[in-house]
Amino acid sequence: MSSDFIARIVGMFVLGISAIYLGISFGNGLGVSQPEVVFYAVIFGLLGALAGLILSPYLTTRPARAIRRTLGQVEAQTLVAGMVGLIVGLLIAALLAFPLSLLPPPFGRILPFIGVLFLSYFGITIFIMRQHDIFSVMLTILPRHSIEQNDEPERPVSRTILMDTSVIIDGRIADIARTGFISGTLLIPRFVLNELQYIADSADNLRRQRGRRGMEILSQLQKEPLIPIQISDIDVEGAREVDDKLIILARQMKSPILTNDYNLNRIADLQGVSVLNINELANAVKAVLLPGETLQVNVIQEGKEYGQGVGYLDDGTMVVVEEGENYLRETIPVVVTKVLQTAAGRMIFARPEEMTP
Repeated sequence: MSSDFIARIVGMFVLGISAIYLGISFGNGLGVSQPEVVFYAVIFGLLGALAGLILSPYLTTRPARAIRRTLGQVEAQTLVAGMVGLIVGLLIAALLAFPLSLLPPPFGRILPFIGVLFLSYFGITIFIMRQHDIFSVMLTILPRHSIEQNDEPERPVSRTILMDTSVIIDGRIADIARTGFISGTLLIPRFVLNELQYIADSADNLRRQRGRRGMEILSQLQKEPLIPIQISDIDVEGAREVDDKLIILARQMKSPILTNDYNLNRIADLQGVSVLNINELANAVKAVLLPGETLQVNVIQEGKEYGQGVGYLDDGTMVVVEEGENYLRETIPVVVTKVLQTAAGRMIFARPEEMTP
């Protein structure tokens, strides 16, 4: 049973009963007979019940949801700054209320109320506009005080990392998170989870398998006590695509996006959003090989050029073996001749050791 339905039922009864009393008062005010008073009560009651049935969600649940969405998109620092500004404004208004009330009427009755509204608004506005300066001053004062009192070192503040659908489906995030290299809370917005569910329900068999693997990865992450993961109902208004919502949300929360989507990475970089790319991490931790080093390679297929063979290292790095076509399905020692870094990853060119002068 939805909240809108409950609001409609309650609104129908409340407005209907209130309209009945209004109809009785209206009929008595006109001085009509008792049957006509009952007629007015019935008509007003039916109109009130109809109005309550139609308008109740627009006056109760929907404004409440809109306020909740707005507050969910606002940073915690901004909310704290706004609350502090409101308190300061109300305190100043309370101090000024008594002297303002001594003014001759009508100023003594109007100015205290105007002062509350005016000072509350300016308190919230000023504290939100200067929130970074205020918190910077507080951070320079509070750590000194805490160190003098408790002699405890300052602990780093945990950050929030937004997860993209692609990095969940990829599966490597579970192993990376277990190593402890990712510090912070992994936040999965509800719209990312909905996209993952849509992929898992796809008619295409491959997409369905990838979506279900993503669901299993999330289940594994939630069972890990050392990996803080959170699913949030936070949403972004005015955007339909998941990538657009992630970028807007990352800018609002000042959080990085964890992904392996190349296009999302480029768009986020252009808009000044920090990105943690799993593919870049994988390329960065691959073994560094120099020309002249020897390694063992299993040549599994022919290369594009005549006489070439192709093999792969354990980390997935492609090794192109010159004159390696004669060693198909064999594991041979090769000598590295050149290492090429491309956008797709690292590529190694080598030659069989026995053919190296």
